[in-house]
Amino acid sequence: MSGGVGTRLWPLSRQDFPKQFHDFSGNGSMLARTVHRLNFINRLRPENSAKMPVYLIASESHAPLLDKEISGLPLYGGQPVFEPLGRNTAAAVALACAISLQNYGDSLVLIVPSDHDIETEEQFWQTIEAGIPAAQDGKIVIFGIKPDRPETGYGYIEIAAKTGGKEQVFDVLQFKEKPDSTTAERYCRAGNFLWNSGIFLFSAKIMQQAFARFAPEIKQNVSAALAQARRDFSGLWLPFDAYKAVPADSVDYAIMEQADNIVLVPARFRWNDLGSWQSLLDTPAGKKNRDTNGNVIIGDVVAIDCERSYLRSQSGLLSAVGLKNMAVVATGDATFIAPVSQSQNVRKIVTSLENSGRLETRFTPAPGRPPVAGAHLSRVENWLFEEALPLWSTKGVDDKGGFHEVLNFDGLPLHRDKRMRTQARQVYTFAVAGARGWQGPYRELIAHGLDFIEKGRLDNGGFVATFDADGHIKDTTEDFYDQSFVLLALAYAHAGGERRARRLAEESFAFLDKYLLDKSGKPAGTRGYFETRQNDRPLRRANPHMHFLETCLAWYEVTGEADYLDRAANIVDLFRNIFFDADNWALGEFFDADWQRAKGEAGDICEPGHHFEWASLLVAYERHKTAFAARQANDKTADNAPHNIVLLARKLYASAIASGVNRTTGLAYNSVSRFGTPIDCATRSWPQTEAIKAAIALDSNHGPDLKPEVESRIARLFRWHIDTAPKGLWIDAIDEQGKARSQSVPASIFYHLVAALTYYMDFAAALES
Repeated sequence: MSGGVGTRLWPLSRQDFPKQFHDFSGNGSMLARTVHRLNFINRLRPENSAKMPVYLIASESHAPLLDKEISGLPLYGGQPVFEPLGRNTAAAVALACAISLQNYGDSLVLIVPSDHDIETEEQFWQTIEAGIPAAQDGKIVIFGIKPDRPETGYGYIEIAAKTGGKEQVFDVLQFKEKPDSTTAERYCRAGNFLWNSGIFLFSAKIMQQAFARFAPEIKQNVSAALAQARRDFSGLWLPFDAYKAVPADSVDYAIMEQADNIVLVPARFRWNDLGSWQSLLDTPAGKKNRDTNGNVIIGDVVAIDCERSYLRSQSGLLSAVGLKNMAVVATGDATFIAPVSQSQNVRKIVTSLENSGRLETRFTPAPGRPPVAGAHLSRVENWLFEEALPLWSTKGVDDKGGFHEVLNFDGLPLHRDKRMRTQARQVYTFAVAGARGWQGPYRELIAHGLDFIEKGRLDNGGFVATFDADGHIKDTTEDFYDQSFVLLALAYAHAGGERRARRLAEESFAFLDKYLLDKSGKPAGTRGYFETRQNDRPLRRANPHMHFLETCLAWYEVTGEADYLDRAANIVDLFRNIFFDADNWALGEFFDADWQRAKGEAGDICEPGHHFEWASLLVAYERHKTAFAARQANDKTADNAPHNIVLLARKLYASAIASGVNRTTGLAYNSVSRFGTPIDCATRSWPQTEAIKAAIALDSNHGPDLKPEVESRIARLFRWHIDTAPKGLWIDAIDEQGKARSQSVPASIFYHLVAALTYYMDFAAALES
């Protein structure tokens, strides 16, 4: 059996590279040594005599590793059997029975884990042969290990007197779970408790009868999956859907603790299951590699005044002073430190990391290896639903009205003015979270936010720009940027069932059309907007128009009404005719009153984050426009040709990647020139979220596979902005070298994070389906 993960040897052993594929002895991987050990009996048999076939039951995700490890090793008619997903040891044993009966009739089957350290091959086979008569008599034989210490990491087996006077064969009274230290000491003193080795010998027919009696569903579903299996030169591949139906259970629970024909043969061989870092101190290889102070040192390690410690480094220098009975294991992305007596409790660390979705338990860092698509889904969901939303839905809410603008790194609000755009963004955030299944009080939060936003609504249908920290109106400017975000919030509130949202939105759209829409139509064919009712800004900006495009698409998505798609088309025309520099593939940010690129520095600046943001919106617009046109024409045929708008989106993405990314951190700069020269080399969190959305939108969209890029960008967002911050918060700004510059956490960024991470959740879910 080779399907385990070996979490107790984390951070070295991981889901993609578990301990059975590691070489802890210098004599090959544990899997290869297991195959070699099983072939010991074959090597003793005459050349032309029948040999014992060796089958390996393994995860199909480990197929490349397994193929490498067994290359050149004889299996004598056996082969790998690949499980599409783990179903625990009962399924593996049932598979072994079914395969044996199918290919060899009612023969004896030996089940051996592939991740145990057994140095003495001859004594191993002497022990197995001692159990053969009992197995031939219809017994299920388990091999036990005589304890040499009160171990709490193993299960125990209580035995009775010898069976029928046969030497070294004992009836099994009961199986015992892993005990506490006091119980383990009692077991050792009693003398009739042995460790459960997980090695079994039985007749295939007898074990199948046991499954039919005690676990018939496992037997039936394993047989069904085996009947549908695909065979090729590399092994036997079980089908996912059929094998998924097999109940997951251990063979101890499913069979051994219920059957009444179990006997035990004590092992005559030296055994170590390598279940903790302490166990590696006690293996023959470990003892051989000890220094004069009893330390096992592997890798680039400098140890001063250390005693009986396991010190291993796979990444850089590890230095230690004065450690006694400690385990320190450092890999490229994780370090584990514990007293060796507690090292088996690493599984608690692994459980904690898995619960938070961390990838360090799943994937081994390997330069040049692309990340697995969808790998960050658990981490994203955990951070969003278990860390960030609970914090911002409580500490981020002002009981006096609205939402706090800023939290400090203790998660406490700071007394700051409240911008209308932030209030709207928080309504959007909680509405989106509710739509994604968040169980928090999102409806109450939406209503709370809209109540406050309405306090800033003017009689003409516009909304003010700013409140002071106590909720009093401070700036009555009806900024186009703010109006766009209020409308975005109203779209998602409407989708969430907020009745007033549609009325407020209609009045707000009417305000825009009456007061902010530039009706001059200059240049020809454009319909842009002024930034304020007074049109008193020295320059016009592309950015508010981009967010208005986002708003129009949101309203089209929640209503399906063509008017919103027409509004979006006007903004896309403005992008195509004014904002986009076709020569440099660059996006202009600032323009004069006649929509000419602004002179001086303002006209030269480009923001990579806006390149990414426009790219994802343009792809969304093209998708909606194409689908709408097909419905109007009653044409159900998908249009698979790349469209001009998608090509422009790809150019925006390409130019931002080429010139707008810090090669040290991999993060997008705040700004560059339209010719690609960095201007502001610091980075904020929001451009990284927009890079994620753009990569997802463009993935395989008449272009290259960007799935590895998506995962890399998610990883960078967490590495630089999220994992280094307190729970539920983020580091918004970092400098060119990756040093944090933020002193607080702006609430306005949560909208970017929620938008990108929920977009990624859809992306990952689509991959799974």
